[in-house]
Parts: sequence; C-alpha cells; structure tokens
Amino acid sequence: MPATNPPLIDAGTPAYRRVCLALLLASLVIFANLYAIHPLLPLIAEHYQVSVLQAANAFNLTSLTLGLSLLFLGPLSDAWGRRNLLLCGLLATALLTLAMAWTNSYHSLLMLRALLGVALAVLPATAVAYLGDTVSRSALIGAVGLYISGNTLGGAGGRVVGGALADLVGLHGMFLLVGGASLLGVLLIAWLLPAPGNFQPQTLALRNVLGNFARHLRHPLLWPAMLVGGLNFLVFVNLYTFLTFRLSGAPWQLGATALGLLFLTYLGGTLSAALSARFSARSQTGGMALGVVIFMFGCLLTLSGQLVLILLGLVINSFGFFLTHSLANAWVNQHAEGAKASATSLYSVCYYLGAAVGIYYLQPFWQWAGWPAVIGAALLILLVNLALITWLDRGNSRFQRLNC
Repeated sequence: MPATNPPLIDAGTPAYRRVCLALLLASLVIFANLYAIHPLLPLIAEHYQVSVLQAANAFNLTSLTLGLSLLFLGPLSDAWGRRNLLLCGLLATALLTLAMAWTNSYHSLLMLRALLGVALAVLPATAVAYLGDTVSRSALIGAVGLYISGNTLGGAGGRVVGGALADLVGLHGMFLLVGGASLLGVLLIAWLLPAPGNFQPQTLALRNVLGNFARHLRHPLLWPAMLVGGLNFLVFVNLYTFLTFRLSGAPWQLGATALGLLFLTYLGGTLSAALSARFSARSQTGGMALGVVIFMFGCLLTLSGQLVLILLGLVINSFGFFLTHSLANAWVNQHAEGAKASATSLYSVCYYLGAAVGIYYLQPFWQWAGWPAVIGAALLILLVNLALITWLDRGNSRFQRLNC
C-alpha cells in the first residue's frame, strides 16, 4: 500500500509547539545575522571612512540580495522541499558571518554581506510554506504570528547584542561571537524540526516557475497584499536607519550599545504579531488597516525632541507594522492557488526590496530637511498602503460574492 501523509498538526499539541520553537530559533539565527550591524552603521562609517549612504549599503545590500534570491529559492523549495534547504541556508549564514571576522576591507565586507543575503533568504522562502504543509488551516494564522514574533525577537536581539558586543570586543569580535552562536543554533534546529507532512513537490522547470509567478501576480487577492508588505517595510526599517544617525548626533550622542537598545522597541511587534491570530479570515483586512493607522500615529510621536516620546513612538510603530505584516503574509499563503512557497517568496521579494530601495527614497528628504521631512515622506507611503488595503478588501468581497 502507498504511504499516506501524516495528519496536519493542530494548535496546542506537543508537535505544534516543537514546530513553532524550531522556527522561532531559526528566526533568531537569521534575523540576528541580518540586523546585528544595523545599530553599527555610524561605527562602520567612521571605521571605514565612508559616507552615511555607503555605510547603509552594508545593510541594504544584504536586503537586496535576500529579496532577489527569493525569486529562485521559493521555486526551489516548491520542488525540493523545505527542511533541508532551510538547514543549508542556516549553516551558510553562520559560516559567512564568521568569515566577516577576518576581513578588514570595506569592499570585502560588502561582498560577504551580499552573499549573506542569499543564505538568509531560505527562511522567508520556506517558513510560511512549511507551516502551510505542516499545520492545520485553523492553526496557520497563529503559527505564522508566532513565527513573525520570532522575527521581531531576532531583529531586536540581533541589534541589541550587535551594539553591545561591538562596544565590548569591536566590530570583528562581534562577527565572531554571533557566527559561533549561530552554529550552535543550527544544530538545535536540525534536531527539533520535523519534515513537513503534506508537502507536494512541484516540477522545477523555468516555464512552470514563471507560470506560477505570473499566476500569483495576476491574482487580485495577492498582489495588493504583496505591495502592502513591501511598502510597509520600506518605511519601517529605514526609519531606524536614519534614526541611528539622528540619535548619534547632538543633543543625544548615543553610542553603539545605546543605539542597539533602541531596537528593543521591536518587542511591541512581538506582541502584535502574536495577537494577529485573533483576527478571523473576515477581519484580516480591517486588522491590516488598523496596523497602518497605528504605525502612522507612532511616526508622528517620533517628531518629538524628547527621547522617551521617540522611544514610545518606535514601540507603537513596531506594534502597528508587525500587525499588518503578520496578517498580509498569512493572507498571501491562504489565498495562493498552489505553489505556495512561490507566492510567499513573491511577498518576501516585495518586502525585502522595499527595505533595500527605501534608503534611496528617504535619503533626499533627510538631506533636504532632516527627520521631519523623513516622517512626511513615510506618511505618504502609509497613505498609499491604506488605499491598497481598501482595494484588497473590496476585491475580497467581490470574490466571495462570485463564489457563493
């Protein structure tokens, strides 16, 4: 008799907790390695004697290669499976970060950071699709929310640890310690992570890959959600980039450790990502819009000159951003018709390309009038997001009427 696939995992079971813990740890490894240098951009600019924009490229180039790599890693995941690809990417991530500990050239650092983006891309290329293959539909939104909570912890923890270690052992010592800890994390994840129970391999052929991408991009319930994710991240991550330069100057003059601690405000997003499971399928677009409005309010608070209000604004930003991101990411997986990893990868392509190009959108505003102009430009993008969510909601209503 042919082997049958094991049943999908329900929420609240030991197997569900094991899956969520494994992906939480994978998030910590991936996003700590991606973001550890984020609070160190002023230090990189000083160490290598480069401009603000050049220093930011050490971070943005990784986001760019990460996003572009998803175009082939998503289809590869649909054809070859999720688990082994994820473990290979995690191992490469640790080794590349270790290699950065022995480079003294700015251009060598950029090359290694570009390669790092390819390795990092395995998590967004596989994680949500892996959950779709492994947990039940009723458990999916909650599992995605917990996974994205891990993203926030990895992003915040990586920045905090990166800033503190750079002050203690220098830039290259930070790379050595983060890379070594990542190797230990890979071993634990390999032990925890089960094979997905309902994986259906797709044929890896260019025609099929392009056909899947085209079908997803034509789907009226997918492309607006993908744009929402990309535009949201364009604003969110690059506000932190410019804020590190704002707060490293007068009157605050914060050092690397203090700038790293700024990213503890991501914990507001850890809460909202976990709470995203409370939104039903019918209320997801309303939750996305609520997240954007909260994000806009947080942006306005950062205009204050008082550090405590700036920090409160960042916490509110994180809460709103990750609420929208969790719901939009789960939405794409739920509404994709086959080749779910390819659909999730397209969402992540938009997401990380938004991070990569956002610096070039906001930089002229920064040069023109500083932080108030950056916030004005950010609010324009968030208004576009509200319009896209409205479009998505109306499209979903029409789709439901046609299928009644």
